[in-house]
Amino acid sequence: MASIHDVAKEAGVSVATVSKVINHYPDVSEKTRKKVKLAIARLRYRPNVIARGLVTGRSWTVGVLLHVPFTNPYVSMLLEGMKTALEHSGYDLMRLSARLNDPDYSFIDHCHSRNLDGIVVFGVEKDHRSIQELIQAGIPTMFVDTDATGLRAGNITTDNRNGIRMAVQHLFELGHRRIAYLAGVPGQDVNELRLTGYREGLGAFSLAYREDYVVDGDYSYDSGFQGMNRLMELDEPPTAVICTSDMAAFGAIRAIEARGFTVPGDISVVGFDNIFETELFKPGLTTINQNIHAIGVKSIEELIAMIKDPKYPPPIVTEPSNLVIRESTGIAKVIT
Repeated sequence: MASIHDVAKEAGVSVATVSKVINHYPDVSEKTRKKVKLAIARLRYRPNVIARGLVTGRSWTVGVLLHVPFTNPYVSMLLEGMKTALEHSGYDLMRLSARLNDPDYSFIDHCHSRNLDGIVVFGVEKDHRSIQELIQAGIPTMFVDTDATGLRAGNITTDNRNGIRMAVQHLFELGHRRIAYLAGVPGQDVNELRLTGYREGLGAFSLAYREDYVVDGDYSYDSGFQGMNRLMELDEPPTAVICTSDMAAFGAIRAIEARGFTVPGDISVVGFDNIFETELFKPGLTTINQNIHAIGVKSIEELIAMIKDPKYPPPIVTEPSNLVIRESTGIAKVIT
């Protein structure tokens, strides 16, 4: 079996240079990098991960804690983005399970036992005990859709407020004045930002905020179905509804149709996420696009930057959002 010394001899470089190429250091010319990679391929050299860890002080493994159902299409798109970022990074990804509701459980101990270099967290709120312990422990961490920061912790999210404001404007321009909102889980950062955007959007067009037009949910199809039924039972039901996720919007549309009404003929519906299924669903869903793949990519890229450089400032990244108009929104049937 070839050794790193064999690779260095074959490529005509030092062992240190081979190590830099293997560990993705930037201070190697592209010409030298190609020579080393060719030598590695010719000799079928396989770096010893344990040895690399002893030299660099790293495990070359990052963890991801996804405290949400894996059936959520957002999760698969997020993971695909992470996979893209990891392909040439030299790092492996480990999915973490956690007993966050167990008072005797320590998530920090769990991470240390896996010897992780860094962690991406999605679906856990910043005031959770385990998250606060994670921030204080100083493990490089990137939070997705959670407004948490620390000396070694940053976050990434979409421009949630502006996305919802764009949806309100779109519906207003179609003549809608009774615009309802199927919200997410109360208290969650992403839900509060989107709810703020809804309030701001209404205010921009002098539309009154109505408590009965806001129904809490959990981003799921079922919550969208049930929430829409509640809205349609009002004495003055809305002519349009903005949903805090595409899955909830799908449920809302089916609830409308189950009562014999049409989308958008009777009620217009807007989602949030722009998951793959929005184009396949009938009617095609108007939705607020967040680049989920890019969020996955950047969460890993920023995490690795923090791992490599202890002085790297913890990033706060906001990805832009935009409105994608499809068939689920149309001119208001009743303009008031």
